[in-house]
Amino acid sequence: MAKVKTTFFCQNCGAQSPKWLGKCPSCGQWNTYVEEIVQKEETGRGTWKTGQAVSKKAAVPRRLQDIRFEEQPRLVTGDTELDRVLGSGIVPGSLILIGGEPGIGKSTLLLQIALMLNQIKVLYVSGEESETQIKMRAERMEAHSDNCYLLAETNTQQIFQQVEALNPDLLIIDSIQTLHSQHVESAAGSVSQVRECTAEIMKFAKETGTPVFLIGHITKDGTIAGPKVLEHMVDTVLQFEGDRHLSYRILRTSKNRFGSTNELGIYEMHADGLRTVTNPSEILMTQREEQSNGVAIGAMLEGNRPLLIEIQSLVSPATYGTPQRSSTGHDAKRLNMLLAVLEKRGGMRLGQQDVFLNIAGGLRVDDPGLDLAVCASLISSYEDTPVDPSICFAGEVGLGGEIRAINRVESRIAEAAKLGFKKIMVSKYAIKGLSANKYDIEIIPLTKLDGMYAKLFS
Repeated sequence: MAKVKTTFFCQNCGAQSPKWLGKCPSCGQWNTYVEEIVQKEETGRGTWKTGQAVSKKAAVPRRLQDIRFEEQPRLVTGDTELDRVLGSGIVPGSLILIGGEPGIGKSTLLLQIALMLNQIKVLYVSGEESETQIKMRAERMEAHSDNCYLLAETNTQQIFQQVEALNPDLLIIDSIQTLHSQHVESAAGSVSQVRECTAEIMKFAKETGTPVFLIGHITKDGTIAGPKVLEHMVDTVLQFEGDRHLSYRILRTSKNRFGSTNELGIYEMHADGLRTVTNPSEILMTQREEQSNGVAIGAMLEGNRPLLIEIQSLVSPATYGTPQRSSTGHDAKRLNMLLAVLEKRGGMRLGQQDVFLNIAGGLRVDDPGLDLAVCASLISSYEDTPVDPSICFAGEVGLGGEIRAINRVESRIAEAAKLGFKKIMVSKYAIKGLSANKYDIEIIPLTKLDGMYAKLFS
């Protein structure tokens, strides 16, 4: 019998130590080291094939130009938002990790995808719910598939036995933190178990060419639970974000070996599942019967996708001592910088004013191209004068009050014209080479903030 080997793992970052430590030297957290059994036996360890001996030819170096390959077609799911985020579809043999807060809709999204792919065989493995619970969710979605199979199991060896028997074209596992391998004697969800189970699944995906979706839990800080090596091992990491009290969900990619990491998918949660939002700009702008002060429309880029969003602000005298600076969905430090620019370069006295800024729709934005819209919203609330609803803004504001050029201004202008805006204010230096008659919209070039103030409130 092989000797049992134990070591200590940090439950926060996955660092390893031969002895217990009070403070983790890697992440700085206290009392996170837990002793775990890392090895039970050597025989057959690390293979997904459970019923037979596996022999593999030793790898030898090969010249790059001697390697031949055929590009395999991607699997198109039919979900336009997921296909866009993945880079036009699922790559065969890829390992995709989806993380998000509890109740955000991760299981709903993947079950919906499994039911949509009626032309291929899909195995949905659940370690958190029973088959009856998953059936109830599928009935609520009113979707049916003859090739969707369910398996409630957490033992990886038992899962791979069923996989060999069924031979699915797509494998979905919900979730990686619930699985456990017989080769590691520690609790499910521990660092060693997550690492071992992911290694076995990755080996299966690469050897068989079967794409695998993994659902991952997140910590209270919003990061994927388990060792950081989990994100390094998979091919794609997707983050499912959104407020559970709002209906909109955002699917972002933070890592993608087969596509861009700048794509974004938007969904709307309904009682019967998630629906794709094909034109998010229309839902991110409030339809009003009358004009309101402190409201401006900004043209932003979320990944490669142009969006028009509504920016709301409220500037009022501070009657309770120290003025407040509050920002929802926008970087608070950048808001403070813009307020300083408006006071120094624009002549606005904001030192004794409460300032509240909100990005409509529950989005979190970090595009500097929204600076001009934020400033227009603040000036509108300060002057108690509404902004013309037919104008939108796209520009970055510098510390000298200058309007700086931004990237891909042409796509922002095209999006504004498509939604019926008559004018757009941009930097003078961003419109070089643009055709004046290409879009049915008036382009107003700006160089300074005072120029925008004169054009808006003259």
